[in-house]
Amino acid sequence: MKRTGTDDLEDLRGLRLDSAKQAELLEAQTECTVVFTNEDGWASGVVMTYLHLENCFWLTTVEGRAQVRGIAHDPRISLVFSNAGTSLSGRRMLSVRGTAVIHRDEVMKQRILKAFAERHQPQAPEKFLSLLDSPKRLVLQVFPTGIAVSHDSTRMPGDGRGGPKST
Repeated sequence: MKRTGTDDLEDLRGLRLDSAKQAELLEAQTECTVVFTNEDGWASGVVMTYLHLENCFWLTTVEGRAQVRGIAHDPRISLVFSNAGTSLSGRRMLSVRGTAVIHRDEVMKQRILKAFAERHQPQAPEKFLSLLDSPKRLVLQVFPTGIAVSHDSTRMPGDGRGGPKST
């Protein structure tokens, strides 16, 4: 019987991120790829900064952008997270399916933008908040509906590339 990571890389089903590693990835990372369907029906994506709060994902964008038009047309999206650019070892990936809601109301915007600024610019949140607080600004709330796929190379011998096992 072949062993994944030792003999080949064919069957990766046993290498999913467990819930603790998912939480670790979401805490370490600040960006994700937002995958949506554009108005012409094409799969499209954009890299965006996110906030994970209250069991939802929050993103901020501006009215008129492709992702806003796409979500208005079809709210089903995927968010793809990797450990690229973090200090986490190995190669980790999580793809979450969800339904997006566009929020334009000021109370919701101010609450989320404040939390966004505190998370992503803790040294000067008020300056970042002043940049974010623009007339066409809105927030996207993504309600997760399931995990599409995940991967954790640290669960393989040699980190899946024949080298020493990662920690």
